[in-house]
Amino acid sequence: MLGRVHAAVSLLTAATVLTGCGSTVEDVKLTMATGSEGGVYYRLGNGLADIWSGRLGIVRPQVVATAGSKDNVTRLVNNQAQVGFSQADAVEEVEGASRLRALARMHDDYLQIIVRADLPATKLGQLSGLRVSIGAPESGVEIIARRLLRAENVTPQEFHLGVEASAKAMQEGKLDAFFWSGGLPTSSITELTKSLGVRMLDLKEELPRFRQQYPVYGSATLPASTYNLQSGPVITLVVRNFLLVSDSMPDDVAEALVRQLFEGQPDLVKAHSAARTIEQRSAIETSPVPLHDGAMRYYRDSKV
Repeated sequence: MLGRVHAAVSLLTAATVLTGCGSTVEDVKLTMATGSEGGVYYRLGNGLADIWSGRLGIVRPQVVATAGSKDNVTRLVNNQAQVGFSQADAVEEVEGASRLRALARMHDDYLQIIVRADLPATKLGQLSGLRVSIGAPESGVEIIARRLLRAENVTPQEFHLGVEASAKAMQEGKLDAFFWSGGLPTSSITELTKSLGVRMLDLKEELPRFRQQYPVYGSATLPASTYNLQSGPVITLVVRNFLLVSDSMPDDVAEALVRQLFEGQPDLVKAHSAARTIEQRSAIETSPVPLHDGAMRYYRDSKV
């Protein structure tokens, strides 16, 4: 009984927040730019769409599959989407991105460089000359891959495929390796490892000098258990993910979206386990993107 009362109060509060800006709940219509259908952005986007429509009573946001971070930032700048996911580095690549604001820092993406296990390549430098997908055009994967390959002077035969197409091409013997940046685990890679022997490259030698050049990136250990890798855990690059909107979004709407992101987090975890790592205290760490004023109001009210 108490749970139902709490849910009713939460919904009433959210409706009051939305109507407080002179609009009604029914007026709020959102398009959300996510990523490839096999990626974490897409699954979290659908989870958020369900949460926001169910808890706020708005029309379910349209969840759009995209090439990824850079594409999403471009869509937000051009008002083709009102909400979008992006890696922290992608905002540096799009003109006009200074108008964007963050609702929250989400999960961190792990760079995953997948190589066929029957090839001798065990280091990044050994990818030169091999058939390697560096990610779909306009994706965050492509940004990282280009920066890393250029920094290490590695010159593979470049292909430009999303994670699903990359996994399929590797399965068919048309690709030797591919880059992917995403939350853990990524379903397309999980499925690939069930039918094909693969390894992931360890970047512990490259990361110290690379991070000096690009401090936006961090490093972390990718556990072998994530994909049941026989080669063991690897040190790899990580990049923060943000949930972004335009600075033109009304403060009350932004506040309501953030509030329901956290109050509905148990349901978001059901959409993808990466949502477990979203925390209020770290959610405000969105540099170089400023927090939206409405989001800041929520965090202040929550004593963050």
